[in-house]
Amino acid sequence: MRRFHHSTRHEALVTVLQYRHGEMHVLLWERAIEPEQGTWSLPGGTLGDQEDVEASARRHLAEKVDVREVAHIEQLGVFSAPGRVPGERVVATAFLGLIPTTADPALPEDTAWFRARDLPELSFDHADVVAAARSRLAAKLSYTNIAFALAPPAFALSALRQIYSAALDRPVDATNLARVLGRRGVLVPTGRSVKSGGRPAAEHCFADRELRVTDEFAVLKPQAPRPPRAES
Repeated sequence: MRRFHHSTRHEALVTVLQYRHGEMHVLLWERAIEPEQGTWSLPGGTLGDQEDVEASARRHLAEKVDVREVAHIEQLGVFSAPGRVPGERVVATAFLGLIPTTADPALPEDTAWFRARDLPELSFDHADVVAAARSRLAAKLSYTNIAFALAPPAFALSALRQIYSAALDRPVDATNLARVLGRRGVLVPTGRSVKSGGRPAAEHCFADRELRVTDEFAVLKPQAPRPPRAES
């Protein structure tokens, strides 16, 4: 029986997330050619002959969208549905990439930041990739120190709470967050003060700038609603 060989192209895609202007943002670039011209895509591209998928992901971020300050990158999974891209078969290895609030890459004209909760029309299955990346980040915020990759080097706890709230897409109680992270040894005080809401607040930093599991069974619970105020 005659066998037909269909070539398969492999690519790396990266969902780059950053906390900007009080919300989580996703980095996208606009497709200038068909298929799906005019839609917005995640950064990425075809693997080079002599590179692995993570090296390829980092190269495309640097070359195509000038993002070099990636504080953390990890593989999300493989997206391999036969028809995910029209034409030739394309298998994508997807990554989650995080950059700190202090990073401000000079983006090309066809590249922009978009609010994660208000994305434009995305190319192919890239909406599914973004959803997987946001879900991974939310999960890891509970049991690892992954927020180090989004936060500045030093911060007030109120600022860190805002990052957690944006990434989890729900309110986070600052007191509970400080207690949980302090108990796990995630944060350490710098001994300095920083202005927060117009008042001085204790400054903190992450004890580690590399990913580590802090409590593999932990879950950050939603903030309990406050009881209504009694009428006088």
